[in-house]
Amino acid sequence: MAYNAFTTPYHANTSSPNMLVGVVKHADVGGSGTGAFSQLHRGTPGDARGSSANALSAEFLGDYVYAAATRTYGAAVWIDARNAADCPAIDAWRESLITGGTVARPAPQQDCPANFGNSDIYGGTFADPTP
Repeated sequence: MAYNAFTTPYHANTSSPNMLVGVVKHADVGGSGTGAFSQLHRGTPGDARGSSANALSAEFLGDYVYAAATRTYGAAVWIDARNAADCPAIDAWRESLITGGTVARPAPQQDCPANFGNSDIYGGTFADPTP
């Protein structure tokens, strides 16, 4: 199983980091159902504020979180924000959208670090830890 998780508590503002991590877990499956899950991989956390949907108004977590398995290994992909840079100008604009403020929409190419919006798709293959 692969999933993305926020490691910071929910907050209704854009002033503090929104740490995101990708996780891959394993469980044996047999006649009696699914066993307990163990963690195979936990990615490097990254600030999701450095990601962006096309309209810039929200972070982009994407829909590229998948896993597949055979009897001997699993493969998984997940969204990763470790290489994304936060952009204070975008944070201020997004906060303004929430509060009804009047902050002008920034131009990311001029107002943000070059790696703003750099959410990536990471993946891996993992041998069955209980062969």
